[in-house]
Amino acid sequence: MADDGGPAFPRPASDFPNYAQVGMSLRDWFAGQALLGILSAPVVPDEPRAVLAYRYADAMLEARKDPS
Repeated sequence: MADDGGPAFPRPASDFPNYAQVGMSLRDWFAGQALLGILSAPVVPDEPRAVLAYRYADAMLEARKDPS
């Protein structure tokens, strides 16, 4: 599996002692956002939409590594 990018919305125990959460991964967040766009498009993709969403998420995580 690809790098998940770490937590998207962590709540550290130091800030929220009774409600600490790791949060969803950044990869899952990106995939969810991509899925919104994929589902709103009038064209039906050749592969399952969820698979395509994670392909976009992985591409976004890779793009974050490029310093330029």
